[in-house]
Amino acid sequence: MTTARRSDATRTAILEAARERFAADGYERATIRAIARDAGIDPSMVMRYYGNKEGLFAAASAIELELPELGGLPARHVGATLVAHFLDRWERDDVLTGLLRVGVTNAAGAERMQEVFARQLGPVALGVCPVPDEAPRRAALAASQILGMALARYVLRLPPAVEMSRGDVIAWLGPTVQRYLTAERP
Repeated sequence: MTTARRSDATRTAILEAARERFAADGYERATIRAIARDAGIDPSMVMRYYGNKEGLFAAASAIELELPELGGLPARHVGATLVAHFLDRWERDDVLTGLLRVGVTNAAGAERMQEVFARQLGPVALGVCPVPDEAPRRAALAASQILGMALARYVLRLPPAVEMSRGDVIAWLGPTVQRYLTAERP
């Protein structure tokens, strides 16, 4: 194996271990030493590639929400489509759940979550809302519903939220997200 491939494999192992550790322990309790142990490497290698815990967290929490293109959808389907998309993401991506968990307990995690949603959900809101100046506020309102359900269902694991079927979650949240993004201002 070449040095470059070995380096890529080491970076990948570190990031996978960091994502799992941050998701399981949160930012504060996760340690470089534990992440290195999980990755099967010396802690100095983590520092070599990422500098410090903050740098590692930033790399490990780099998330693309992979939001669907909404331009071709009838406006009345935007809310349900976004809720369905986020349910898919939460159910297949522990990194997103870990970032939410860290975001509620740590300033760096909250800042990272703010960046992800502003950079990725903001343009979606801008594309569908009737008043462009209201897009950031509308994106925040939509995020409050999506993140609230994620917190209840995947982090706190509140039984009624966990027990709801995917269809029920979409049916309940979709219209609210829809209203936040596309309805005339009250």
